[in-house]
Amino acid sequence: MALDFTAIDFETANGFRGSPCSVGLSKVRGGVVVEEASWLMRPPENHDHFEFHNTRIHGIRAEDVAGAPRFGELFPEIGAFIGGDVLAAHNAAFDLGVIRSGLEVSGLAGPAYEYVCTVMLSRRCYSLVSNSLPYAAEEAGVPLLNHHDAGEDARACAGILIDIARRNNANSIAELYLSLGLSLPKQQAFDPRDGLSKATLAALAGRGGGAPGGSPFERTLENGAARRSSWPEEGPNPLPNPGAEPGHPLFGQTVVFTGDLAMARSEAKVRAAEMGASPESRVTARTTVLVVGDGFMADDLRAGRLTGKARKVLELHGRGQQIEVVSEGEFLQMVGGS
Repeated sequence: MALDFTAIDFETANGFRGSPCSVGLSKVRGGVVVEEASWLMRPPENHDHFEFHNTRIHGIRAEDVAGAPRFGELFPEIGAFIGGDVLAAHNAAFDLGVIRSGLEVSGLAGPAYEYVCTVMLSRRCYSLVSNSLPYAAEEAGVPLLNHHDAGEDARACAGILIDIARRNNANSIAELYLSLGLSLPKQQAFDPRDGLSKATLAALAGRGGGAPGGSPFERTLENGAARRSSWPEEGPNPLPNPGAEPGHPLFGQTVVFTGDLAMARSEAKVRAAEMGASPESRVTARTTVLVVGDGFMADDLRAGRLTGKARKVLELHGRGQQIEVVSEGEFLQMVGGS
């Protein structure tokens, strides 16, 4: 047996998962990265507008991909590089969703993939206040110098999985999952003629960020104005969806929200519950995930730009509670929102 897989990372042009503009891939054989590839691409037609917030994060603009093939045209090369490998991604719900939604709106069928989510594995095998890619990569000994470059992010993801396998004395993905008592998740093959995924339907209906113009949060950032609002209304705490996918990074988590979110906090709670999480209104001994708004990113933990709830999380983490801080952007990737 050997530790063989392909790590993948996508960057998107807007809030819709089916708008990939860049991809990075790292192929691992025997626990060593042996081949890498990356491409810029135009997102599928009618989903190719670039929103300010996305460009602000990864630096890719519409003019940078103007002469590139569209995702649907490029996917045969991406698929050939992956071959029959298990896919690894940091927040795999997002990257597998990019493949599915991108192909669906391109009118193309997609293959089945077994996959590994290194966010899930990081939570199980590390003890970090944030399991965002830079923090997990640093813990794995593969520091990430240019986060949101798809090629570098894929390489970091590969390094995290290699490190976690080593720490668990596992010589293959199957052996690692067996040692952790987990089942390897799988995205089934699909054909858009048989029906579209929930994320694609939501985007086409205008909920998932498929329409030009960006969210109010992004438009306000572009105007250079600071957002101000009244104290957020918590709303009810819906029960977790019992039919949610157990392999999702929010499944079984107890989630609390803090700061000014780009969506109503009540909607954020509903989306978390749809993925199998239990939303609550304050940080307690049950809390496992704190989602922070106000444009927070993981690096703000080091800078000390924190809300009162986030400071309490750091305190509880310091006492040994398994709890982590997640940015709103990371949360939205998990739930398929803009």
